[in-house]
Amino acid sequence: MIQLSMLENQIKTCAFTGHRVLEEDFSLKTLKKEVENVVKRGVETFYVGMAMGFDLYAAEVVLSLKRKYKNLKLIACIPCYNQEKNFTLKDKKRYVKILKKADEQTLISQTYYRGCMQKRDMYMADNADVLIAYLRKPTGGTAFTVNYFTKKYPFKEKIFV
Repeated sequence: MIQLSMLENQIKTCAFTGHRVLEEDFSLKTLKKEVENVVKRGVETFYVGMAMGFDLYAAEVVLSLKRKYKNLKLIACIPCYNQEKNFTLKDKKRYVKILKKADEQTLISQTYYRGCMQKRDMYMADNADVLIAYLRKPTGGTAFTVNYFTKKYPFKEKIFV
């Protein structure tokens, strides 16, 4: 007989959601610790939305851990072509570097339309066993994703960093 607690701990996929502008309380060290914790629990595949701020840091953490954990897979979930066009030059370079190292790229839409970011967020949430979130505001894309994940998957785990 399989115990419910055993089923709850079987996690293989993780999605990230977080703000573009990070507060002073953001800790890259905490993010790396939480990502490594879920890897040790069985997560091998990570979905990242490739937005400025938290997403790029999360992707870089996964890529850095791939040296130690060879089985990790990073899936770059791109809401629309030219997502990075309004990024800073520094973030554009990070974006391109991450895309080159990602194991897969999933393009949600060829063109921008109102709602393509939310569609990307729902895609990631729908494919995740666990969600790692940097949430500091009750509105916006990060709050939308956390709320969507919570309502649609009430028994799946959320980790706030």
